[in-house]
Amino acid sequence: KSSKREWKPLEDHSCTDVPWLLLFILFCIGMGFICGFSIATGAAARLLSGYDSYGNICGQKNVKVEGIVNSGLDLTHKKYVFFLDPCNIDLVHQKIKSIALCVSACPRTELKTLADVQKFAETNGSTLCSYELQPAEYTTDPRAAKLCPKYPVPESAPIPFFHRCAPVNISCYAKFAEALITFVSDSSVLHRLISGVMTSKEIIMGLCLLSLVLSMILMVIIRYISRVLVWILTILVILGSLGGTGVLWWLYAKQRLSASALETQIAKDNLQALLIYAIAATVFTVILFLIMLIMRKRVALTIALFHVAGKVFIHLPLLVFQPFWTFFVLILFWTYWIAVLLFLGTTGSPVPNEEGFVEFQMAGPLKYMWWYHVVGLIWISEFILACQQMTVAGAVVTYYFTREKRNLPFTPILASVNRLVCYHLGTVAKGSFIITLVKIPRMILMYIHTQLKGKENACARCMLKACICCLWCLEKCLTYLNQNAYTATAINSTNFCTSAKDAFVILVENALRVAAINTVGDFMLFLGKVLIVCSTGLAGIMLLNYQRDYTIWVLPLIIVCLFAFLVAHCFLSIYEMVVDVLFLCFAIDTKYNDGSPGREFYMDKVLMEFVENSRKSMKEAGRGGGAEGRELKPM
Repeated sequence: KSSKREWKPLEDHSCTDVPWLLLFILFCIGMGFICGFSIATGAAARLLSGYDSYGNICGQKNVKVEGIVNSGLDLTHKKYVFFLDPCNIDLVHQKIKSIALCVSACPRTELKTLADVQKFAETNGSTLCSYELQPAEYTTDPRAAKLCPKYPVPESAPIPFFHRCAPVNISCYAKFAEALITFVSDSSVLHRLISGVMTSKEIIMGLCLLSLVLSMILMVIIRYISRVLVWILTILVILGSLGGTGVLWWLYAKQRLSASALETQIAKDNLQALLIYAIAATVFTVILFLIMLIMRKRVALTIALFHVAGKVFIHLPLLVFQPFWTFFVLILFWTYWIAVLLFLGTTGSPVPNEEGFVEFQMAGPLKYMWWYHVVGLIWISEFILACQQMTVAGAVVTYYFTREKRNLPFTPILASVNRLVCYHLGTVAKGSFIITLVKIPRMILMYIHTQLKGKENACARCMLKACICCLWCLEKCLTYLNQNAYTATAINSTNFCTSAKDAFVILVENALRVAAINTVGDFMLFLGKVLIVCSTGLAGIMLLNYQRDYTIWVLPLIIVCLFAFLVAHCFLSIYEMVVDVLFLCFAIDTKYNDGSPGREFYMDKVLMEFVENSRKSMKEAGRGGGAEGRELKPM
């Protein structure tokens, strides 16, 4: 029925999937209840002001906890939490295994003996030992060894807004990180890696900014020279991969032949890293050349579609900034989510533990609230990303199905956002919930696989990995189908299931074109990401090479390349999204219109030329009326 139904783009607007919008609103109300409950039970005060090991909140009067000595104290003038041994961290329970006290000031200088701790208390009025000891007893009472801080007491400063005294020198946390990195057998290696990052932090920040600038420049280039962009990218990637590989081998040979190359451990580490990088770059270059050789005949088919996508960005310049506001909204939500998670960690009633200190625990069904909170993280994050997809789809659909581009709305992006808010939030909520249903089991299986690592047999490990892989593939397929369903909703204002069915029918009917155009288009955008990463990485190699004698730059270069890929992915994913929306609009246009009076095409001349060129090339490839020829009949 849907295949026979006439599509009437932008002619009718109606609310879609209202029950799912109501369900999403109720779910968000539940998230708000969790936040309100944690704040009402005092978790916010405990988190922000801090509390000691006896259940007292710093900076205020407290209520006595039955069975706990030193509880119920008036700590109005003691506003900071101080740990007697801040570097004693429990990896299993993710907490500091140390007595916590409320103090009036953090030690701003290193205190090497108990006499220094006593002098600090007498001078500043801040007692760093347990409450039952007076400053005069610090050096005479035998209990001071247990009730006073482990010395030397490191210099510390209060964390802004959270009133915790944190060591200024984070070397003890570097030792904590060693336990998390299993591949480091020598602790000195980790220390050199961390020092390399700290020494090169200005270069890292500059290179991250460079990747952002390169991504913006690439978006501008796509707008104005889209016809030659594909070949420019191809040539630049070839030159970049060859140049990067050559530079790596040249640096390796230069340092190996240098007489001072093996004098320091840092130089040896850099030499080994260069060899690994050079071999990896060589393998990557060979694989890249093979892929480009296989796909060279299909590259020309994407040029016209890229040109039309470039025209979309000319008419809709605000599309370039979609990653910014989406990332901004996600950061705001993640900040709220983490804050509430921290509230939940300090929510509950005070309960004495086996050591005689206080822990806050929730009883009954309330202790499972964090599961609800985790589901909210996934669903709302997917909802925000789906809103971006629907906004982009609505703006591109408006551009495509407006015959006179002069009649476009002043800001099609804002018009698309208005339609989303007024009509289609329910559809977005339903689509994001489907992705959540697939993502949660995959995350549970990944957690089980991590917990059972080294304990399960080979068969169980293989089955777990197979299930995780299948769920990942299903998630990617549903994400692609959801995006096309949002496009169909933006065109015809139908509910999610109808839109998904209509989009699926269109995609199946154009399966070969989907494979031929979308795959090549995605590959060319991948080449753009590779270009940005290679350019940023090459600049990083040249800059960090000047510090090779006193800085190990393995980790800084990895950080820079990962950030460059993330930035490039955020920007070029918008371009990829525009290409996919244009293709679905084009397929609908060619199916339901034939160019006759009353059924004129919506596509512009450039896309019509693309149709003719692709039809000729496909006919040459499938002479004799093959499957490709039959697929082109609607055109």
